[in-house]
Amino acid sequence: MSLNVVILTGRLTADPELKYTQSGKAFARFSVAVNRRYNREETDFINIVTWEKKAELASQYLHKGSLVG
Repeated sequence: MSLNVVILTGRLTADPELKYTQSGKAFARFSVAVNRRYNREETDFINIVTWEKKAELASQYLHKGSLVG
């Protein structure tokens, strides 16, 4: 079994949106703007979803413009 590993560094485009499933599990959605390494004029927007404790921490500590990795 092989896994691909991707490490992204960018800034949040908006505050994380914290929600709960019907069963009570927390999840947060947010988008990260990542500049391309070889061309600073191009930016990719990556949609992220985190679950449970990480979602609660993201909504508590991360805000629009925060640098994340």
